[in-house]
Amino acid sequence: MSLAPRAVLVHRTTEYDELLARHGTCGQAAFFLSSRGRSIDEVALRHRQTRQALADVAAAVPLQWRQSRVERADLDRFLFAPEDVVVVVGQDGLVANAAKYLSGQPVVGIDTDPGRNPGVLVRHRPSDAAALLRAAASPGGAADELTMVEAVADDTQRLLALNEIYLGPPGHQTARYRLGPDAPDAPTEPQASSGVLVGTGTGATGWLRSLWQERHSDLRLPAPTDPRLLWFVREAWPSPATGTSLVAGELGRGQGLRLTVESDRVVVFGDGMETDALELTWGQTVRLGISATSLRLTV
Repeated sequence: MSLAPRAVLVHRTTEYDELLARHGTCGQAAFFLSSRGRSIDEVALRHRQTRQALADVAAAVPLQWRQSRVERADLDRFLFAPEDVVVVVGQDGLVANAAKYLSGQPVVGIDTDPGRNPGVLVRHRPSDAAALLRAAASPGGAADELTMVEAVADDTQRLLALNEIYLGPPGHQTARYRLGPDAPDAPTEPQASSGVLVGTGTGATGWLRSLWQERHSDLRLPAPTDPRLLWFVREAWPSPATGTSLVAGELGRGQGLRLTVESDRVVVFGDGMETDALELTWGQTVRLGISATSLRLTV
């Protein structure tokens, strides 16, 4: 007998809960916000909307299914199973936060605040949850296969991201490294910069697009399902010992970018989650390219 699916509801602590944890009471939180020209009412309203959305989605889970919840801060400690259907209840960014911990499980995005969120990844309303859960668990259910980027270090550490991966100094210093194509005998260039960003088509609405626009780049931005990545070096510094000829490019499937660290410490993190980063030191090498794993976003 096959195991019944498990619906995993991914959510994050609301601003209201964070204010209560910090200030102790609703009155103290209201006073704090009023001193900054804000009202507790809008924060409390969004809190109630989120809680109601979670309740509605939980009620839509079929009775024979199992059910679990995980908060954003606990994603790196949660064990997802192959039979899970992951339901992200919140913002677009929460889908990206969860994506790096998945291995092909279908994902349903539920928007808790329509009109406030772009709705690129959380495309559906809580009232759609029942039909979406059935579709996600059905063989051959319709889904967009969103391209993901991965970083693999020479010590086997691996990092996945849906939007982008950033490699750079942990603070406001300069990172030193050698950069080049991941191919035998390919030339590399010593560089000093504030980091390297490698992004996907999903990330082309955010940080990647910002760099692309700033450079007035001729490279074509990928779509979320395109098997292409773009990469940019941030603020490369020309000097007698460092170059600036390799500062942007495109990676297709099977292609990679290789970076060898030449400073004491470089961090590698994905989708803004700095608390779950790889740390590399002098002489270590990391390869970046398209991941074999994609995000299956139920449509």
